[in-house]
Amino acid sequence: MNEMSVKPTIYHEKQVKELCALHALNNLFQTESSFTKSELDVICGQLSPNVWINPHRSMLGLGNYDINVIMAALQKKGCEAIWFDKRKDPACLDLSHISGFILNVPSDYKLGFVMLPLRRRHWITIRQIHGNFYNLDSKLEAPQLIGRSNDLIAYLKEQLDSKEKELFIIVSKEVEEKQLWMNPGMPHFPEAHPPRGSPDCVSTASMNDYRSRDAECLRLNQVNSCDSNY
Repeated sequence: MNEMSVKPTIYHEKQVKELCALHALNNLFQTESSFTKSELDVICGQLSPNVWINPHRSMLGLGNYDINVIMAALQKKGCEAIWFDKRKDPACLDLSHISGFILNVPSDYKLGFVMLPLRRRHWITIRQIHGNFYNLDSKLEAPQLIGRSNDLIAYLKEQLDSKEKELFIIVSKEVEEKQLWMNPGMPHFPEAHPPRGSPDCVSTASMNDYRSRDAECLRLNQVNSCDSNY
């Protein structure tokens, strides 16, 4: 059988309750055993101990985890996640050193078939698998093929035209330290100070600096086993 005709095996978690952050993490690492809801709930407790209502998830405990929880979960895996300054062109990225992306987008909230006037945040993983990039959005019925490197850059440009969307670059710790995620000769990003008007954005990796549960812009530290060669 022609090797090129064999479809790659792709792990793709579909949306359950408000667990898109959990699905994004497991889709990033391509295994359901990367994280569980219980582990993310423990992280919530560690971030805000001794509180009646935890600010890092939904009041009903169904999910809706905020960026602080994603950050802490990624830290357990030994990688870095870098907030992408949308004033830059995605073409500056060196995709050969990038393990994946997490895209933060607005999302309407449904109760059954009824659309409620609430705006939630939705987390989506994009990563390369066997040479092609895929959108692993948990709301999709199946992984969505984006294509090769040029297709991905065009896709990211289109997504980042929206002021409400934020992109996080997932890399290994070594790649972040050596700034290998940028093409040689490209100017370095300024410190992760987001553009004016971005809501509740933060720029440091310190856990104590994540004061807002709706913070969407940050540098996340440490995610283990980040391998762009899946």
